[in-house]
Amino acid sequence: MADPKGFLTQRERELPRRRPVDVRLMDWREVYEQRDEGALLRQAGRCMDCGIPFCHQGCPLGNLIPEWNDLTWRGDWSEAVERLHATNNFPEVTGRLCPAPCESACVLGINQPPVTIKQVEVAIADRAFDERWVVPQPPDRLTGRTVAVVGSGPAGLAAAQQLTRAGHTVAVYERDDAIGGLLRYGIPEFKMEKDLLDARLAQMAAEGTRFRPGTPVGGTARGAVSGLALTARYDAVLLAVGATVPRDLPLPGRHLAGVMPAMDYLVPANRAARGAGEGEDGTAVPAHLDARGKDVVIIGGGDTGADCLGTALRQGARSVTQLAHGEQPPAERAASEPWPVDPRLFEVTSAHEEGGDRRFTASTTEFVEGPDGALAGLRLVKAERRGREVVPVEGTEEVLPAQLVLIATGYTGPERGPLVDELGVALDERGNVARGASYETSVPGVFVAGDAGRGQSLIVWAIAEGRAAAAAVDEHLTGRPSTLPSPVRPTDRPLVV
Repeated sequence: MADPKGFLTQRERELPRRRPVDVRLMDWREVYEQRDEGALLRQAGRCMDCGIPFCHQGCPLGNLIPEWNDLTWRGDWSEAVERLHATNNFPEVTGRLCPAPCESACVLGINQPPVTIKQVEVAIADRAFDERWVVPQPPDRLTGRTVAVVGSGPAGLAAAQQLTRAGHTVAVYERDDAIGGLLRYGIPEFKMEKDLLDARLAQMAAEGTRFRPGTPVGGTARGAVSGLALTARYDAVLLAVGATVPRDLPLPGRHLAGVMPAMDYLVPANRAARGAGEGEDGTAVPAHLDARGKDVVIIGGGDTGADCLGTALRQGARSVTQLAHGEQPPAERAASEPWPVDPRLFEVTSAHEEGGDRRFTASTTEFVEGPDGALAGLRLVKAERRGREVVPVEGTEEVLPAQLVLIATGYTGPERGPLVDELGVALDERGNVARGASYETSVPGVFVAGDAGRGQSLIVWAIAEGRAAAAAVDEHLTGRPSTLPSPVRPTDRPLVV
């Protein structure tokens, strides 16, 4: 146990300070100031080292949270790094991007604010990079077996690193011009600076993982490799292509220019923030995707919507409104979501601090066309739940001015395109790639991990599935039980009510 009296003497959560709003809106750097080590150690000391650590249940990776809390509190950072990496390939990523279901499951949360587990995690990970403790771990010998990983998001990269360390020769195929998938161009720089991703990729390359950016799998695009060519060339293929088909809103006016899925807006903006966009210096976005001087409406109250909010504000939008269909969540646990269930709570992200308006129980009915034929606004109505039905409230209709509307309502599954057709893998009833208990698809030797098989989920689940699928692929290649960790099964789900 860290501090035996820590949870009694320090009852409050201490979070790192964010940079002033007017300062951080002028750049794309991460929003947090340098962490106060004293506050961090106090939070680590609040961990009770429970006899049954429910934080393990909350984390699909099975992170050894009480162990590295104790080591952090004692100042044994190097050992804390070892325990953190024992279960998580990319703690610098989850420490920044994961919504931390482990904190919802923290036993201390029964009658106190839970330990700031996520902040301890990211501090350990950052210390590892600062002290140069993140070093390549190449295998002692090669097995002679080869694996192609299609997709370089968190699931694909986790699987690739595990399989490379097991001695297999792994190549990661990515259709974008750089490796990283969602982590590279889907996540704004102010949430995670991509130098961290590049540092981790450098470690993986030194271990022996081979990267093939700008190489689509399936179809006839320039530089594409056919799915059948992969199955012929490699001993196993792992699909980790994510769930990238956006959930649309087929309403009147959907055809108007300026109405688009959130990722159609975020990806060019994130590319520009890293100098890979338009213009001589690569920092410009296409004019129709620039929010400067525009009224922006974001449909969807989740993390992607918040990413759009922070991005539009940095681009200089005139106004930004984020709409959520449901009611505003409570600030504290509802009786129907008791501990250790991951509750739905009202969250104020860094982007919400920076400006804009949030509207709840807002149902969009039409995208309004102006006299010039361009997008002029969005018609909405207040909606309320009556039993199992959501019905409009009479007399609440209004039109919000908008020249840019971003639909951030989630994703329906992986793309149904040349890759799926060429491989001939079966899909399940939800449109995801079907798989069995060993993550293997209907095609022998072809496996699937992450959102492509699970459906839209959290980044921590993607990494956990990547690690588990790697163990399944390793067993398939060697013909014996794998020594790689397998933290989750394909049928596992978070604890919900």
